[in-house]
Amino acid sequence: TRLDPPKHDWLRHQVMTNFNPELISGLRPRIEEVARELLDTDAQRAQLDIVDDFAYPLPVTIICEVLGVPREDVALFHTWADQLILANDPSKSTNQEIMQQAKSARAEIRHYMGKLIDRLQQTPGPGLISAMLHPQTQEKQMTKEELVGISILLLLAGHVTTVNLIANSMLTLLRYPEHFERLRREPSIVANLVEEVLRYEPPIQFVRRTTLTEVPIAGVTIPKGAPIYLMLAAGNRDPLRFDDPDRFDPERPNIEHLGFGQGIHYCVGAPLARLETQIALPELARRLQEPRLVKDPPPYRESPSPHGPQHLLVSLHNR
Repeated sequence: TRLDPPKHDWLRHQVMTNFNPELISGLRPRIEEVARELLDTDAQRAQLDIVDDFAYPLPVTIICEVLGVPREDVALFHTWADQLILANDPSKSTNQEIMQQAKSARAEIRHYMGKLIDRLQQTPGPGLISAMLHPQTQEKQMTKEELVGISILLLLAGHVTTVNLIANSMLTLLRYPEHFERLRREPSIVANLVEEVLRYEPPIQFVRRTTLTEVPIAGVTIPKGAPIYLMLAAGNRDPLRFDDPDRFDPERPNIEHLGFGQGIHYCVGAPLARLETQIALPELARRLQEPRLVKDPPPYRESPSPHGPQHLLVSLHNR
């Protein structure tokens, strides 16, 4: 996300050659299986944390399997991800403790991924990292440094956004129980419902960019080389684009939101995030009996982007 063409285009092509629609669509049975297993485990609970018990373990399990990260190492990434995300919060940029934790987390995750790549270089295995290490074509390969960076990006982006998308979706549905009940009756509405959540309550609220030239806008000239924050969430509620933008409407037509960014940096993991959420929400609606929010608003993550509840406790009426 911080590279420009042509390097950006080449690296993106290397990823998309393997992380393609065929691979993602083929994950459906496994995603359904993991979702069922997680809810089977929690079937008799009177209370469920949608985040810790479901929204986090589902996508992190899938992305680790996709990449070829050993399952026993999955727990390592939770703390690293939280520390790196918090450091992206502009309001924390002067907090030396947070910046140091993020620096340590970045070093630790790079060290881990480098060792994993070394093992897969010697002994190929299943997963996307091994496939990128041992391509079937003879074109130029990524360096180890590039592969480490791409693997970390896929690992973090491949679950962090989806955790918050599932949690934000459930929070919104529990605030509008008529839509939750309709989803239970008509699971086919889930595709448009997910798009409306991505507009109404997107996990990624803003992205950081650097201007390559002077940019005149609204009577102000932003100088070349300036860091800017593009508020995607504000664009998603632009009244010039959307009628009644502050209303949650899963039947809204033509939902062209900015939930996954735009242009050449459009999220490569968007199809996987959509698929996981489109599987997760009907399964939650089918399995959870009379869920009620324990606390509204729930406790939110410190960082504003990704945006979502840190915990989402619901009480259940079990049969």
